[in-house]
Order: sequence, then C-alpha cells, then structure tokens
Amino acid sequence: MSLTRPIAALNLTSASACLSVESDVKKKMSSSALCLEGTKEKIKKMFSKVELSISSYDTAWVAMVPSINSPDVPFFPECVNWLLENQLFDGSWGLPGHHPLLLKDALLSTLASVLALKQWGVGEQQTTRGLQFIESNIASITDEKQHCPIGFDIIFPSLLESAQSLGVYLSLGSTSLEGLIRKRELELRQGYQSNSEGRGAYLAYVAEGIGKSQDWQMVMKRQRKNGSLFNSPATTAAVFQHLKNDNCFNYLRSVLKQFGNAVPTVYPLDVYARLCMVDSLERLGIDHHFSKELQSVLDQIYRYWIDGEEEIFLDPTCCALAFRLLRLHGYDVSSDPFNQYSEDKFSNSLKGYLKDVGAVLELYKASQIMIHPGEEVLVKQNGWTRHLLKQELSPYQVHVERLFSHVEQEVNDELKFPHHKKLDRLLNRTSIEHYNLEDTRLLKTSYRSFNLANEEFLKLAAEDFNICQSIHREEFKQLARWVVASKLDKLEFARQKLGYCYFTSAAALFYPELSDARIAWAKNGVLVTVVDDFFDVGGSEEELVQLIRLVERWDVDLSDVSCSESVKIIFSAVRDTIFEIGENSLKWQDRNVKDHVKKMWLDLMRSMLKEAQWSKTRYFPTTDEYMANAYVSLALGPIVLPTLYLVGPKLPTDLAENPEYNRLYELMSTSGRLLNDFNGYKRESAQGKLNAFTLRIAQRGGDVTEEDLIREMKDIIEENRRELLRLVLQEEGSTIPRACKNLFWNMAKVLYLFYLKDDGYTSHELLSAVSDVLEKPVVLHEFSKDAAKENLNPVST
Repeated sequence: MSLTRPIAALNLTSASACLSVESDVKKKMSSSALCLEGTKEKIKKMFSKVELSISSYDTAWVAMVPSINSPDVPFFPECVNWLLENQLFDGSWGLPGHHPLLLKDALLSTLASVLALKQWGVGEQQTTRGLQFIESNIASITDEKQHCPIGFDIIFPSLLESAQSLGVYLSLGSTSLEGLIRKRELELRQGYQSNSEGRGAYLAYVAEGIGKSQDWQMVMKRQRKNGSLFNSPATTAAVFQHLKNDNCFNYLRSVLKQFGNAVPTVYPLDVYARLCMVDSLERLGIDHHFSKELQSVLDQIYRYWIDGEEEIFLDPTCCALAFRLLRLHGYDVSSDPFNQYSEDKFSNSLKGYLKDVGAVLELYKASQIMIHPGEEVLVKQNGWTRHLLKQELSPYQVHVERLFSHVEQEVNDELKFPHHKKLDRLLNRTSIEHYNLEDTRLLKTSYRSFNLANEEFLKLAAEDFNICQSIHREEFKQLARWVVASKLDKLEFARQKLGYCYFTSAAALFYPELSDARIAWAKNGVLVTVVDDFFDVGGSEEELVQLIRLVERWDVDLSDVSCSESVKIIFSAVRDTIFEIGENSLKWQDRNVKDHVKKMWLDLMRSMLKEAQWSKTRYFPTTDEYMANAYVSLALGPIVLPTLYLVGPKLPTDLAENPEYNRLYELMSTSGRLLNDFNGYKRESAQGKLNAFTLRIAQRGGDVTEEDLIREMKDIIEENRRELLRLVLQEEGSTIPRACKNLFWNMAKVLYLFYLKDDGYTSHELLSAVSDVLEKPVVLHEFSKDAAKENLNPVST
C-alpha cells in the first residue's frame, strides 16, 4: 500500500466515516477483551510475587554448612535433600536445559553439589554421575567461547582442591589442576596488591572460593542490613561457616523460609524485578492494561526511595532504573544519589570492576531524564556512560550473537535513539521483535525469573499491537477517502502527506479509544501541510488574504464568494474539520471548542502571511522578531492543541489564557522551529527563505563562526527540550492533566525523528517507520510454551 498515492473516492460524509471507525473500534476492543482477558489476569498476579529459579550452586554452599553443635551433620539438611532429589538427567546440577555456552556454569554447580553430598557421605550414585558429567565436559573450562560465571577462575580451582581433600580425584585430561591453581593465585595476588575498592568488593563477593586465606573481617564490612553479603546465599553461607555470625544465619534461615528447601543465587530481588516488570510492560506498549498495578508498584518504590532502601541504593542498576521510572511518572526524586556513581566511583565499584554493561546502560538511560537546571551529575553521567557504551561493546561482540545478543542490540538502539528520540509505537514494535523470552542472567551462576522475561508479556503485546494496527488501518482508509472527498488531492501545489500525518498520530496516540484524537491530529496535519504549501508556493498574496478573511467571517456561503477554487477547497476542508472537532469535543469536554480551534488556525495563517510578506519585501526581522512569529508558523498549534480536548481529561474553559498551556506550546514549537532551521539552513538559504540560523549569522557578522553558532543552537535546543520535559513531568502546581501534557512531549519526539538528518518529509528512513506502525503486523516466531516452563523452576517470593 502506498501511503501517498491518491485513493478511491469516498461516498460517506466525514461524520459518518468517524461513526464507522468508532463502531470498528468498539468491535476490536470487545474482541480483544474476550481473547486476552486471561493473559492479563495472569500478568496481574505476577505483581504480587517474584519468581526466581533455584540455584544448585548456592544451595550446595548452604548445604555444606556444618551444625554448630555437631560438625558431623549439616546445619541445613533440607538443602542436602534437595540436592539428592534434583540432579538433572545428564548427571549435572543447575538450570534445566542449560544453554550450550554455559557449560562452565554447569560444571561449577555440579562440582559444588557433588562436594556437598560427599561431605556428608550421602548420594553415592548421584556423586558418581556428577563426576562423570564433570570429566566428560572438563575441556570446556579452557574454551574461550564459553561464558564465564563471575569468579569462576577463583572458585572452580578451589572446589577441585576441596574435592581432593575429600578423596575425590577427577580425571582432568589435558587440563592441569596446577595450571588452574596458578591462574587463580596470580589473580588473587593482583587483587591483594590493588587498592581498588571494586577489586576488594569482587574478592569479598567470591569469598567462598578463597577460603582460609580470606580476611573474613574485611568481608564482614560489606554485610547488609538483612544480614547477607551482596544478597548472595553462597557468600553468606561461607561467611557464616567461618564466623558463625547470627545475622548471616538469620538471613539464610529467612531465605529458606521463603523458598522451602533450597535457595536462589540472589535474594532479595523484589524491587529490581518489579521495576523491570514496569519497564517491560511500558516498552512493550501494554502498560495501559495494568495502570492500577503499576501505580501501586511505583508508589511502593517511591517510599523505598525516600527511606533510603539498600536494595535500591547499593545497586547502580536498580538505582538508575528506579530513578528513571519514578521521575518519568512525576515523582519528585533527586539526582543526588548518582554522586556515588560518578565515573571514577563507578569504575571503582563491584559492577564497574566487572564491566557490567547492563549497569552502564541503565545509568545512561537515567542520565537522559534531566529536568532541573544545574544537574551536572546527570550531564557528566550522560557523557561518560555514552562513551563507555561505545567503547566497551567490543569485548562483548565475539560471542554475543548467541546468549546475550539482546544486550548489544539494546545498547545500539539506545545510543541511536535516546529518550527524546523514541516514538512510543516504534519502541513498542522493536521491543516486541527483540524480546528475549529466554532471558538467562549470569552472576556466579545463571538464573531466570518469570518477572524478568515472560511469554505472557509477549503474547499480549503482539496481539495488542496487531489489534491496534488493524484499527489504525481502518482509520487510515477513512482518512484517505476524506482527502478525496475534500478535493485536497486536486491541489497540485500541495504535498500529499497523509501517510506521514496519520503515522505521527498513530505513533503518539495508539490506544483504540483515542480514535477522535488520532483523526483530528491527522486531518489537521494534512491541512497544515496544504496551507503551508499554499502560503509558500501555491497562492498569490491576494488569495492568502482571501483565505484568512473567509476564516474570520466563518459563516459564509461560498457560492456567493468570488475566490479561486484552491481557496474554496482549503477553507471548506478547514471549516468542516473544525466543526467536526467541535462536535466531538461535546462528548469529551461537555462543551463545543470550535471557537478556540478556529483561533488556532487564524493565528497560524496570520503568521504564515507575515512570513510571506517578509519574503516578498525582502525584510529581515531581528532574531527575536523572527522567533516570536516562527514558532507559530511551524504549524504545530492546529495539530496538537485541538487534540488536547479529545484525549479524556476535562480542561478549563480559559485554557487559551493558561500560562502553563502557553509555555508548553511555546517550548514545543520553539524546539521544533530550531530543529527545522538548524537541519535545513543550507537548503533554505539557497531557496532564499528566512531561517533562525542564517539570521543569527547575518546579524552578528564576523563575531561568530558557523561552528560556534552550531554549538549555540544545539545548547538552546537542549535547554528548551529539558524545560519542556520538566513541565510535562511536573505534578505539583500543574493545572494541565498529564495525559494532555504528554501530547506536547510526543510531538517533540516526532520532530526529533523527522529531523534526524534533514527535513523529515524528504527522509527515506521514515518510510520504514511508517510501514512498521501502520502496515506490517507483528509476527512472532514459533516457540514452545512447555520448553519455556521446563527452563525454570520457579519459587514465589
């Protein structure tokens, strides 16, 4: 389907077309509710629990803890029993169906489990099978393609030594135990000689692999309020075994109380997991189905933030994710906590030492939500994280195409499309297509969680996207027929841009129930394009004045008016559209807003006339004079402002005089005008058009270079964008509902997309985006529900 070619004539009136679309919307919504209600209920239940896979590795370390009263028996016999009952069919322990590039993980979990059973003299058959698995796969420990659990080179040789002390001698083939031990000792010596806090944290995190040579009192300095070390049952069990610390014991007992007779590899994970759920549902475009649940989660996270909860502030990934989501949802959160994650402090932390790309990525995303003057911590954070993401991707590219390909994809997408350049619907589609259903994560061992990656999310997102898209396609057909019925296709001077105009409305307002808003946005987008071309090249000055006078007179019979056919077509289309918006506003606002919409159109036409007269008389306005007119002539007013009345919330009758409303409009339009002028100044200069960039050069003469002016304009654009985002997110003292303020921000994002390289109306890249939103349905690859279940042994928390 060509989105710009003429489409067959429409026999229905505009009003009946809208009624038909509204009827289709109701049918689609009803069908969606019947098909997807069960899926939504399953997802809602996930908010009340966090499911984590059991860790054989950590359970083995807890099982190895001897009783204080009788060292010949285990303190936690239930863990020993779990190991006896949960060996996998191939003789290993670990996640069922482990990834072929996670053999080191399987070896580590299996060896730890074998030692736990051997220590207590039980499970001879299981230990024999476990040792056979290790010997059969031992060559993988030198395979550079294998993903390496954190601390593997320290922990695995230590477990091999422990095995020998228990009389277990493994056949290592060409692999030398002495070589593994030398490699471990070299790494440990380098660590002890380093003053790096990150290195110290790393050695404490893998304390179970260091044993008697570990400075356990130094490790204890990192104990958390919940009694754990790094929320790691394995580390905590090792510390308890050496120091018999009561708080360590209480932590281990609390985890077992929660999970039964085994433990996960990290606990608690509730805050991070729930934040990930919120983020995933938003990225997939299905958050509107769970508004109540998301609000509850964010309210709770905000309370944790205010209380200084360790689970947030000791983890840069969780802290950054919480900050971003809270601030984007209007919560008043300070950027001050990121002072502890400055470039030098982060590099000197555990996650910095481990080169955790996920943490850097979240810090980069958080840094983009700058809304207050003087947030230098975010400015600096944005710079160093962006640099690091570009620089540090290379070590992950060798084997990333298999297990962790989604990390590289997400980093590349984020670098190319930061927050202010992401159109929601394009983000939704990309997130669906790249959704990593088997999101295995790797710490000292691998783990999964249904809350972090879930088939139900993907099913709902894909179905919801396709249902919305089918509604959008029906609306587009109605609009195409409206273009023909209104004779707009007969105006040879006018660009036919219905595809782009409707694309922006569907990308910004995709919920099925917002049909009136989408159609108003799209129709006005088509009309401002036509009017812009008419004032630019299509009409004489007399015709321009005639058009404005017709709008001013309004109630006129065109058969009694002497004017060109072009003027009649444009006036009729504008007037009919304003009438339609006015009628629709009655059901949304309980009043007719056509007079305000008419004023928007008059303001636009008068500003365009002024620019035409400036051009004709070769008048060069001052920069301030130009901008005062140009932000109106950009023509966003008639697109965005009428739509505010059609998205739900009741608006004040004196909206046109509201300072907040006018400031939002000014910031949105000024940003758009500067983006337009900055990206198109060479082309527009050649065409003899006025432009903010060329005016600044002309008026400042030799006082400024082109490079200096480019930096200056970028700073102004950035400043306007930040203030716009601040006003959109601001809750206290705001009189404009958030749903309405979002329209200003969504249009700003549309502008950034349109001006990525040049004038968006001439960019071929947009054609693909239009097709993704309006034409191509989402098609999921076949996947097995049963296989997904087999790969996780979930326990609720």
